[in-house]
Amino acid sequence: MLYYELRKKIVEIFRMLNEKGLSYGITGNISIRIPNENLFLITPSGLKKATLKIDDILIINENGEIVEGKRNPSIETLIHLAIYKKRNDVNAIIHAHPIYSSVFAVIGIGIAPIVEEMILYTGGEIKVAKYAPSGTEELANNVIEALNNRKAVLLMNHGIITCGKDLDDAFDVLICVERVAKIYLLSKIIGEPKILPKEIIEIEEDLFKLKQD
Repeated sequence: MLYYELRKKIVEIFRMLNEKGLSYGITGNISIRIPNENLFLITPSGLKKATLKIDDILIINENGEIVEGKRNPSIETLIHLAIYKKRNDVNAIIHAHPIYSSVFAVIGIGIAPIVEEMILYTGGEIKVAKYAPSGTEELANNVIEALNNRKAVLLMNHGIITCGKDLDDAFDVLICVERVAKIYLLSKIIGEPKILPKEIIEIEEDLFKLKQD
């Protein structure tokens, strides 16, 4: 089977997402850019992701056409392909529906940098992409605009997308964002979260850029 280890990694990550409560049922999708090829691995639509099998993962081209696989690719394929086209530094993408991050998504409020490590993982404030129906080119364009050069973006009334140099990186970004979202919401119980000082944000953003080089 072509790209067996990469397919296996996708299956393993999705099981971890479900075990940690970051995704559930048929929701969410994952993709990987195949090295040195203009092809991508992506999860299928309509299957319970915790029970994915290695041969369920499809191979598609840059136009979203199926190269290998018997199932339908994710409904959010357009988002994945748009990010890969725009960002040469991105080799893996996760879309999930974690609870705390989704709270910000449904309210339409971005997650400001309140802890230093957040910027090192995400590149800065996590913005909210304007609402558009799932699977549409409009939503893909909204995601690209809100994501910019960062590694995470919230989808209005939907969930979150994280990306990285590889799947482990994208997974770490997702864990970080969900943790910060939880900290932010819990801190609202006893006070108002304080955003990092501007000079610290600038230093952390520079460190993030160096980390990507």
